Amino acid sequence: MKLLVKQRVFSWTDSYDVYDENEKAKYFVKAEFLSLGHRLHVYDMAGNELGLIKEKVMSLLPVFEIEVNGQTLGRIEKRFTLFRPKYDVEFNGWHVEGDFMGWNYDIYEACSPVVHITKELFHWGDTYVLDFANPADELMGLLLVITIDAANCIQNN
Repeated sequence: MKLLVKQRVFSWTDSYDVYDENEKAKYFVKAEFLSLGHRLHVYDMAGNELGLIKEKVMSLLPVFEIEVNGQTLGRIEKRFTLFRPKYDVEFNGWHVEGDFMGWNYDIYEACSPVVHITKELFHWGDTYVLDFANPADELMGLLLVITIDAANCIQNN
């Protein structure tokens, strides 16, 4: 099962549209306009909030927390490195391997693949394909990928 994540190009805030493999809109992500630090809300197409990604602003290096139903389920923290960015991922018992910045990486639970992420080239705005081994991991995988994108956004600025 696949999801296509497209960043909205002409938007005042970080916003994404998420489509299923049949190109039907499935989720959307919208940032708070005047918030201190990133605060990204993930919604289904009926407008129900499914998750919140928020940056912890009083930390030395970027730290993000992922919430579902008001409960913190995990976090991503940037490590201090001199050259390539590295992140500690504490979420859903998963670990991440690959090239975060090139957007070709995989999410694993133990040794089993959960999500394979690739960046699509030649699109207006960033576009990513998420390929899930199990459809039940869709929402949690989407939350993690959006969080990594937010962390990379800070790294690139």
